[in-house]
Amino acid sequence: MVRKIIWTERAHQDRIKIFTYWNDRNLSNIYSKKLQILIKESLNLISKHPFVGQLTDMQNVRTKVLKDYLIIYEITLNEIVILTIWDCRKNPQDLNRDLG
Repeated sequence: MVRKIIWTERAHQDRIKIFTYWNDRNLSNIYSKKLQILIKESLNLISKHPFVGQLTDMQNVRTKVLKDYLIIYEITLNEIVILTIWDCRKNPQDLNRDLG
């Protein structure tokens, strides 16, 4: 069963920040477009196979590695809720605090 992908506001803002960072850093949107394709491919996989991600300490929450990022999502009966896209180069304690 393919589950519908739902973006939280936080996840949506995280994605915008990531793309803005790379657009400003590279003075181009080429890398952001490539990253967007990788995100879509990962979400298609997750929607078809929700248990593909690694387990977390939180119930029904999993992570999918994508380059230097983690897609953190919650599995519900009919949906996959994207909680955040986390840059793995950040302090992990910040993630625990934000999702805690």
